[in-house]
Amino acid sequence: MKVAAKIRNFVVAGHGGSGKTSLSELMLYKAGAIARPGSVESKTTVSDFMPDEQEKLSSIYSAAMNCVWKEHHFFFMDTPGYGEFVGEPLSAMAAADNALIVLDGVDGPLMGTARGWKFSRLRGIPRFGLINRLDRERADFRRVLEQMRKNHGRTVVIPLTCPVGSESGFSRVVNVLFDKDIPPEIADDVAEYRELLMDAIAETDENLMERYLGGETIADDEIMAGLKMAVLSCRIIPVFAGSVAKDIGITELMDNIIAIFADPLAKKTITLADGETMPVSEDGPGVAQIFKAINDPFIGQLTLFKVQSGSFRADSEVFNVSTGQKERFGNLLLLNGKSQTVVPEIGPGVIAAVAKLKAPHVSDTLATDAAVKPLPVIEFPHATMSYAITAAKSGEDEKIAAALYKIAECDPTVRVYRDEETHELLLSGMGDLHLHNVARKLKDMYKVEAVLNTPKIPYRETITASGEGHYRHKKQTGGSGQFAEVYLRIAYNEAGFEFANEVVGGNIPKNFIPAVEKGVSETLAKGPLVGCVVERVKVTVYDGKYHPVDSNEMAFKIAARMAFKDAMSKAKPVLLEPIMSVAVHIPDAYMGDITGDLNHKRGRILGITVEEGMQVVNAEVPMAEMARYATELRSMTQGRGSFEMDFARYEQVPPNVAGEIIAKHQAEAEEEN
Repeated sequence: MKVAAKIRNFVVAGHGGSGKTSLSELMLYKAGAIARPGSVESKTTVSDFMPDEQEKLSSIYSAAMNCVWKEHHFFFMDTPGYGEFVGEPLSAMAAADNALIVLDGVDGPLMGTARGWKFSRLRGIPRFGLINRLDRERADFRRVLEQMRKNHGRTVVIPLTCPVGSESGFSRVVNVLFDKDIPPEIADDVAEYRELLMDAIAETDENLMERYLGGETIADDEIMAGLKMAVLSCRIIPVFAGSVAKDIGITELMDNIIAIFADPLAKKTITLADGETMPVSEDGPGVAQIFKAINDPFIGQLTLFKVQSGSFRADSEVFNVSTGQKERFGNLLLLNGKSQTVVPEIGPGVIAAVAKLKAPHVSDTLATDAAVKPLPVIEFPHATMSYAITAAKSGEDEKIAAALYKIAECDPTVRVYRDEETHELLLSGMGDLHLHNVARKLKDMYKVEAVLNTPKIPYRETITASGEGHYRHKKQTGGSGQFAEVYLRIAYNEAGFEFANEVVGGNIPKNFIPAVEKGVSETLAKGPLVGCVVERVKVTVYDGKYHPVDSNEMAFKIAARMAFKDAMSKAKPVLLEPIMSVAVHIPDAYMGDITGDLNHKRGRILGITVEEGMQVVNAEVPMAEMARYATELRSMTQGRGSFEMDFARYEQVPPNVAGEIIAKHQAEAEEEN
């Protein structure tokens, strides 16, 4: 048997607090990879090894782990369930062949659960559920199962193991397909689950279906082969029962990871960025994708990648086919949290790390052959919150920018850029906790302190009527003077800025017309209302005067600026604000609070849909109202909601709101003067 057939690669995802880290810890312990299981509370787990995770007592980063269980090698990622660190489970999903979604036996499906189902569905990988913590008071396997069935379908979500006993009396699990010793109190449930599983198994093969419908006995190995086929085709989501705290049902889960999780060769082909496909095999060129980077304080940047096909050797030349650069692998490292094991060679399904690559980026494709085509890039969500960031100490702005670049290389949901309109350096991310965590990294890792402020809104200005303007610029100071006179008109133009020349008779010589246009263009950058960009105007210069000696380009630029301002004042200028397209994901119980709050924020509710069991409120809301929404949503939903936001368009600010904005701008301008 080839090595890849004995590899199982999966991601452990779900809502925060469902027990993902404890499950990962227990699997490592049961497999003999660690001497004793750590705990989140004692800050001794393998995966939560970063100081900020230990302080928060929850996962912030995804962590790579591996262990050997019954001669099979598991490679898996423990991921954070908290919404603002969404980039971590998303990138880990890109490196996974299977998804194990952990649910709390008391709380049931929550926002992190829905996100795990969604990401794995979009990836098209087999999905599995573990209902954990069934030993706790008020834990209810049937209730959580019914919630899952409601979200995904009764014939899709089917238990493979079923709990015996409940709460403190939870003692063991039974295998729905094969166990004979079924307690009477769950016999009917087990019979129902078995029938659903057998129906799904029979549907994978026509011959099997005929025999099953004919009442023939199906052999155990045929049942397992059909079950694996149903799982690989994503027709069903097998569900396991268990308690990590009491180590009940976890051995059965690990055995089924071997039995029915997809191995790295199961998908047969991988799709490339150009839409073509290539076969997956242990032979042929090595192909891998970078999905994560870590800044290690001792060895520099660690690059994590998942081998998709072929193999890679240590101390060998590879190619970054996404950038066209040659790279060289040193030691190949298998990770268990911060622990590293050096290996000479790796193949499909392996998650490994390498240090000190020249220019690695998340999503880049690495290959042993330069002719290999790149894999599709990992798509990350757009930022939902921004801060204007400056250095606390004078002269450290460049240091902050350089450090932020390194942080953003490791976290693609962090974006750093200079806003061309407000001229602020903006730090954008998935929420205030996410961005304050970045600020903390700046201080702890890069020894530079940052100040975070609410950024300015990039308003725009335009006009609602036509207007004419005129200005004569005349200046005499001893030698040659300055003279220019400009007449122009402005009108609204939906297509954007347009400049036209209708001067006749040479009143303004043609060689000065470009200076007039440049003067107008420069004035567009700072409108009269709040000093923002003026857009959607057509400017026509139609008359003027010049002096054969005193006229020059500067004089016409000045005259054009002043004439434009004069015309703007007569053309009923208005303020425009950015409108954001917002999708808020929440449990049904919070629907009234969320829609009421969005209406209060001058939002327009466009519709409500359902996604992975969560209500999705689609709305359009002014950007100015969304500055603190990540914090507000967390408060309104007790951390059970999330949202996505993209720019939609600019719209006119209501007069009463515009009046307040303009008055504030004028007051600030007076203070500066």
